[in-house]
Amino acid sequence: MTTRVPRIVSLLPSATEIVCALGLAGSLVGVTHECDYPSGVARLPQLTASRISHQGMSSAEIDHAVRSQLDGHGCIYDLDEARLRALAPDVILTQELCDVCAVSYRTVRQAARRLDADVTVVSLEPATIADILANIVTVGELTGRGAQADSLVSALRARLDALEASLSGVPRRPRTMVLEWLEPPFAPGHWVPQQVGVAGGDPGFGTSGEVSRTTTAEEISAYAPEVIVLAPCGFYAVDTLRELPRARLPAGWPELPAVRDGNVWALDATSYLSRPGPRVVDGAEILARILHPEVLGPPEDRHALRVPPELMHV
Repeated sequence: MTTRVPRIVSLLPSATEIVCALGLAGSLVGVTHECDYPSGVARLPQLTASRISHQGMSSAEIDHAVRSQLDGHGCIYDLDEARLRALAPDVILTQELCDVCAVSYRTVRQAARRLDADVTVVSLEPATIADILANIVTVGELTGRGAQADSLVSALRARLDALEASLSGVPRRPRTMVLEWLEPPFAPGHWVPQQVGVAGGDPGFGTSGEVSRTTTAEEISAYAPEVIVLAPCGFYAVDTLRELPRARLPAGWPELPAVRDGNVWALDATSYLSRPGPRVVDGAEILARILHPEVLGPPEDRHALRVPPELMHV
Protein backbone atom coordinates (compact mmCIF):
# COMPACT_ATOMS: atom_id res chain seq x y z
CA MET A 1 0.00 0.00 0.00
CA THR A 2 1.40 3.40 -0.97
CA THR A 3 0.70 6.67 0.77
CA ARG A 4 -0.18 9.59 -1.45
CA VAL A 5 2.34 12.39 -1.15
CA PRO A 6 0.51 15.61 -0.26
CA ARG A 7 0.40 18.68 -2.47
CA ILE A 8 2.48 21.20 -0.56
CA VAL A 9 2.40 24.99 -0.51
CA SER A 10 5.34 26.59 1.26
CA LEU A 11 4.93 30.16 2.45
CA LEU A 12 8.45 30.22 3.91
CA PRO A 13 11.75 30.06 2.01
CA SER A 14 13.18 27.92 4.83
CA ALA A 15 10.26 25.48 4.61
CA THR A 16 10.80 25.26 0.87
CA GLU A 17 14.41 24.28 1.53
CA ILE A 18 13.35 21.66 4.07
CA VAL A 19 10.79 20.14 1.71
CA CYS A 20 13.36 19.90 -1.08
CA ALA A 21 16.03 18.49 1.25
CA LEU A 22 13.58 15.66 2.01
CA GLY A 23 13.28 14.84 -1.69
CA LEU A 24 9.83 16.38 -2.09
CA ALA A 25 10.53 19.12 -4.62
CA GLY A 26 8.08 17.47 -6.98
CA SER A 27 5.31 17.81 -4.40
CA LEU A 28 5.68 21.58 -4.10
CA VAL A 29 2.85 23.29 -5.96
CA GLY A 30 3.33 26.86 -4.71
CA VAL A 31 5.97 29.01 -3.00
CA THR A 32 6.69 32.62 -2.04
CA HIS A 33 8.23 35.37 -4.14
CA GLU A 34 11.39 35.01 -2.01
CA CYS A 35 11.92 31.28 -2.50
CA ASP A 36 15.09 30.97 -4.55
CA TYR A 37 16.76 27.79 -3.31
CA PRO A 38 17.31 25.13 -4.44
CA SER A 39 17.57 25.85 -8.14
CA GLY A 40 14.24 25.59 -9.92
CA VAL A 41 11.81 26.47 -7.12
CA ALA A 42 11.52 30.06 -8.34
CA ARG A 43 9.72 28.73 -11.42
CA LEU A 44 6.85 27.44 -9.30
CA PRO A 45 3.67 29.52 -8.85
CA GLN A 46 4.39 32.37 -6.44
CA LEU A 47 1.67 33.11 -3.92
CA THR A 48 3.02 36.19 -2.13
CA ALA A 49 4.19 39.69 -2.95
CA SER A 50 5.73 42.43 -0.83
CA ARG A 51 3.93 45.73 -0.31
CA ILE A 52 7.30 47.42 0.14
CA SER A 53 9.61 47.84 -2.83
CA HIS A 54 13.10 47.30 -1.42
CA GLN A 55 14.89 48.19 -4.62
CA GLY A 56 16.57 51.56 -4.32
CA MET A 57 15.75 51.92 -0.61
CA SER A 58 18.38 52.29 2.08
CA SER A 59 18.35 50.06 5.17
CA ALA A 60 17.02 53.01 7.20
CA GLU A 61 14.23 53.58 4.68
CA ILE A 62 13.29 49.89 4.65
CA ASP A 63 13.20 49.82 8.46
CA HIS A 64 10.95 52.90 8.53
CA ALA A 65 8.59 51.47 5.89
CA VAL A 66 8.28 48.15 7.71
CA ARG A 67 7.69 49.77 11.10
CA SER A 68 5.11 52.16 9.66
CA GLN A 69 3.18 49.32 8.06
CA LEU A 70 3.24 47.08 11.13
CA ASP A 71 2.62 49.87 13.62
CA GLY A 72 -0.55 50.62 11.67
CA HIS A 73 -1.53 46.97 12.30
CA GLY A 74 -1.11 46.15 8.64
CA CYS A 75 1.11 43.55 7.05
CA ILE A 76 3.85 43.85 4.50
CA TYR A 77 2.94 40.86 2.32
CA ASP A 78 -0.05 40.03 0.16
CA LEU A 79 -1.31 36.48 -0.34
CA ASP A 80 -2.85 35.48 -3.69
CA GLU A 81 -5.87 33.61 -2.40
CA ALA A 82 -7.31 32.89 -5.84
CA ARG A 83 -4.12 31.16 -6.95
CA LEU A 84 -3.91 29.33 -3.62
CA ARG A 85 -7.42 27.98 -4.13
CA ALA A 86 -6.61 26.88 -7.68
CA LEU A 87 -3.54 24.97 -6.50
CA ALA A 88 -5.67 22.91 -4.09
CA PRO A 89 -2.94 22.14 -1.54
CA ASP A 90 -3.21 19.45 1.09
CA VAL A 91 -0.59 21.09 3.31
CA ILE A 92 0.38 24.72 3.83
CA LEU A 93 3.65 25.43 5.65
CA THR A 94 3.79 28.84 7.30
CA GLN A 95 4.93 30.61 10.50
CA GLU A 96 3.87 32.92 13.33
CA LEU A 97 7.39 33.87 14.38
CA CYS A 98 7.87 37.14 12.50
CA ASP A 99 5.53 39.35 10.46
CA VAL A 100 8.59 40.82 8.74
CA CYS A 101 9.74 37.41 7.49
CA ALA A 102 6.60 36.08 5.82
CA VAL A 103 2.89 36.58 5.24
CA SER A 104 1.07 36.65 8.57
CA TYR A 105 -0.26 33.43 10.09
CA ARG A 106 -3.66 35.03 10.60
CA THR A 107 -3.91 35.79 6.88
CA VAL A 108 -2.97 32.22 6.00
CA ARG A 109 -5.48 30.71 8.43
CA GLN A 110 -8.27 32.89 7.09
CA ALA A 111 -7.42 31.92 3.51
CA ALA A 112 -7.28 28.23 4.41
CA ARG A 113 -10.74 28.36 5.95
CA ARG A 114 -12.09 29.67 2.65
CA LEU A 115 -10.68 26.79 0.61
CA ASP A 116 -13.14 24.24 -0.74
CA ALA A 117 -11.22 21.22 0.56
CA ASP A 118 -9.63 20.25 3.85
CA VAL A 119 -6.11 21.57 4.19
CA THR A 120 -3.59 21.20 7.00
CA VAL A 121 -1.90 24.46 8.02
CA VAL A 122 1.36 23.90 9.88
CA SER A 123 3.12 26.77 11.65
CA LEU A 124 6.87 26.30 12.04
CA GLU A 125 8.19 28.28 15.02
CA PRO A 126 11.93 27.74 15.48
CA ALA A 127 13.83 29.85 18.00
CA THR A 128 16.96 27.70 18.33
CA ILE A 129 19.02 25.26 16.28
CA ALA A 130 17.32 22.39 18.12
CA ASP A 131 13.94 23.81 17.05
CA ILE A 132 15.07 23.95 13.43
CA LEU A 133 16.07 20.31 13.51
CA ALA A 134 12.75 19.44 15.19
CA ASN A 135 10.91 21.28 12.40
CA ILE A 136 12.65 19.10 9.83
CA VAL A 137 11.37 16.04 11.66
CA THR A 138 7.87 17.54 11.81
CA VAL A 139 7.78 18.19 8.07
CA GLY A 140 9.10 14.68 7.44
CA GLU A 141 6.41 13.07 9.57
CA LEU A 142 3.71 15.19 7.97
CA THR A 143 4.72 14.24 4.43
CA GLY A 144 5.54 10.58 4.87
CA ARG A 145 9.31 11.21 4.83
CA GLY A 146 10.06 10.51 8.47
CA ALA A 147 13.04 8.25 7.75
CA GLN A 148 14.59 10.80 5.40
CA ALA A 149 14.06 13.55 7.97
CA ASP A 150 15.73 11.50 10.71
CA SER A 151 18.68 10.80 8.41
CA LEU A 152 19.03 14.47 7.47
CA VAL A 153 18.88 15.61 11.09
CA SER A 154 21.48 13.02 12.10
CA ALA A 155 23.81 14.26 9.36
CA LEU A 156 23.35 17.89 10.38
CA ARG A 157 24.00 17.09 14.05
CA ALA A 158 27.12 15.16 13.08
CA ARG A 159 28.44 18.18 11.19
CA LEU A 160 27.82 20.46 14.17
CA ASP A 161 29.54 18.01 16.50
CA ALA A 162 32.50 17.72 14.13
CA LEU A 163 32.81 21.50 13.90
CA GLU A 164 32.82 21.90 17.68
CA ALA A 165 35.37 19.10 18.01
CA SER A 166 37.68 20.71 15.44
CA LEU A 167 37.67 23.93 17.47
CA SER A 168 37.88 22.42 20.93
CA GLY A 169 41.56 23.26 21.22
CA VAL A 170 41.48 26.89 20.07
CA PRO A 171 43.09 29.08 22.74
CA ARG A 172 40.51 31.88 22.60
CA ARG A 173 37.05 32.74 21.36
CA PRO A 174 36.98 36.20 19.78
CA ARG A 175 34.24 38.62 20.76
CA THR A 176 31.94 38.34 17.74
CA MET A 177 29.25 40.84 16.82
CA VAL A 178 26.74 39.81 14.18
CA LEU A 179 24.50 42.67 13.06
CA GLU A 180 21.16 41.60 11.64
CA TRP A 181 20.42 45.08 10.31
CA LEU A 182 22.62 48.07 9.50
CA GLU A 183 20.54 51.16 10.26
CA PRO A 184 19.33 50.96 12.92
CA PRO A 185 21.75 48.26 14.07
CA PHE A 186 20.14 45.04 15.30
CA ALA A 187 21.72 42.60 17.74
CA PRO A 188 21.08 38.97 16.75
CA GLY A 189 18.62 36.59 18.34
CA HIS A 190 17.08 33.18 17.80
CA TRP A 191 19.68 30.65 16.56
CA VAL A 192 22.39 33.11 15.42
CA PRO A 193 24.21 33.42 18.79
CA GLN A 194 24.26 29.62 18.87
CA GLN A 195 25.84 29.56 15.41
CA VAL A 196 28.53 31.93 16.71
CA GLY A 197 29.18 29.71 19.72
CA VAL A 198 29.44 26.53 17.65
CA ALA A 199 31.81 28.40 15.31
CA GLY A 200 34.24 29.12 18.12
CA GLY A 201 33.25 32.69 18.88
CA ASP A 202 31.99 34.45 21.97
CA PRO A 203 28.18 34.49 21.63
CA GLY A 204 27.64 37.22 24.22
CA PHE A 205 26.35 39.85 21.81
CA GLY A 206 22.67 39.09 21.28
CA THR A 207 20.37 36.62 22.98
CA SER A 208 19.91 33.01 21.92
CA GLY A 209 16.31 31.93 21.57
CA GLU A 210 14.93 35.47 21.73
CA VAL A 211 13.97 37.93 19.01
CA SER A 212 16.62 40.15 17.49
CA ARG A 213 16.52 43.73 18.79
CA THR A 214 17.87 47.17 18.13
CA THR A 215 21.17 47.89 19.81
CA THR A 216 23.07 51.09 20.56
CA ALA A 217 26.49 52.60 19.93
CA GLU A 218 27.12 52.40 23.67
CA GLU A 219 26.33 48.69 23.85
CA ILE A 220 28.49 47.99 20.81
CA SER A 221 31.42 49.98 22.19
CA ALA A 222 31.14 48.25 25.56
CA TYR A 223 31.28 44.84 23.89
CA ALA A 224 34.33 45.94 21.84
CA PRO A 225 33.94 43.27 19.15
CA GLU A 226 37.08 41.70 17.75
CA VAL A 227 35.18 40.35 14.74
CA ILE A 228 32.16 42.01 13.11
CA VAL A 229 29.87 40.10 10.76
CA LEU A 230 27.38 42.22 8.83
CA ALA A 231 24.44 39.98 8.04
CA PRO A 232 21.28 42.04 7.47
CA CYS A 233 18.24 39.79 7.42
CA GLY A 234 17.33 38.92 3.85
CA PHE A 235 20.55 40.33 2.36
CA TYR A 236 23.18 38.54 0.34
CA ALA A 237 26.79 39.65 0.94
CA VAL A 238 26.82 41.72 -2.25
CA ASP A 239 23.61 43.47 -1.12
CA THR A 240 25.31 44.47 2.12
CA LEU A 241 28.36 45.85 0.33
CA ARG A 242 26.10 47.82 -2.01
CA GLU A 243 24.10 49.28 0.88
CA LEU A 244 27.00 50.08 3.23
CA PRO A 245 28.05 53.42 1.69
CA ARG A 246 24.53 54.76 2.33
CA ALA A 247 24.24 53.43 5.87
CA ARG A 248 25.12 55.53 8.88
CA LEU A 249 26.94 53.22 11.24
CA PRO A 250 26.93 53.75 15.05
CA ALA A 251 29.12 56.39 16.67
CA GLY A 252 32.51 55.07 17.70
CA TRP A 253 32.61 52.57 14.85
CA PRO A 254 36.18 53.41 13.66
CA GLU A 255 37.52 52.77 17.18
CA LEU A 256 36.14 49.24 17.48
CA PRO A 257 38.89 46.58 17.59
CA ALA A 258 37.42 44.68 14.64
CA VAL A 259 37.33 47.81 12.48
CA ARG A 260 40.86 48.85 13.44
CA ASP A 261 42.15 45.36 12.61
CA GLY A 262 40.28 45.04 9.31
CA ASN A 263 38.19 42.17 10.63
CA VAL A 264 34.74 43.21 9.36
CA TRP A 265 32.91 40.76 7.11
CA ALA A 266 29.76 40.73 4.99
CA LEU A 267 28.11 37.32 5.09
CA ASP A 268 25.42 35.84 2.88
CA ALA A 269 22.75 36.09 5.55
CA THR A 270 19.84 35.10 3.33
CA SER A 271 21.26 31.66 2.73
CA TYR A 272 23.10 30.89 5.95
CA LEU A 273 21.73 32.89 8.90
CA SER A 274 18.26 34.30 8.20
CA ARG A 275 16.50 31.14 7.07
CA PRO A 276 15.87 28.45 9.70
CA GLY A 277 16.56 25.46 7.50
CA PRO A 278 19.32 22.93 6.87
CA ARG A 279 21.79 25.60 5.74
CA VAL A 280 22.12 27.09 9.23
CA VAL A 281 24.78 24.41 9.66
CA ASP A 282 26.58 25.79 6.62
CA GLY A 283 26.30 29.18 8.30
CA ALA A 284 28.05 27.94 11.43
CA GLU A 285 30.80 26.44 9.28
CA ILE A 286 31.26 29.72 7.40
CA LEU A 287 31.39 31.69 10.65
CA ALA A 288 34.04 29.27 11.90
CA ARG A 289 36.18 30.02 8.85
CA ILE A 290 35.84 33.74 9.54
CA LEU A 291 36.73 33.32 13.21
CA HIS A 292 39.38 30.61 12.96
CA PRO A 293 40.97 30.58 9.50
CA GLU A 294 44.15 29.22 11.11
CA VAL A 295 42.26 25.99 11.78
CA LEU A 296 39.78 25.70 8.93
CA GLY A 297 41.06 28.07 6.26
CA PRO A 298 39.36 31.33 5.19
CA PRO A 299 35.78 31.45 3.88
CA GLU A 300 35.09 31.38 0.17
CA ASP A 301 34.12 34.69 -1.44
CA ARG A 302 30.72 33.30 -2.41
CA HIS A 303 29.96 32.90 1.29
CA ALA A 304 31.57 35.93 2.98
CA LEU A 305 33.57 38.96 1.92
CA ARG A 306 35.95 41.12 3.93
CA VAL A 307 34.54 44.67 4.02
CA PRO A 308 36.76 47.42 2.57
CA PRO A 309 37.15 50.24 5.15
CA GLU A 310 36.16 52.91 2.62
CA LEU A 311 32.61 51.51 2.50
CA MET A 312 31.94 52.14 6.21
CA HIS A 313 30.78 55.59 7.33
CA VAL A 314 29.60 56.94 10.69
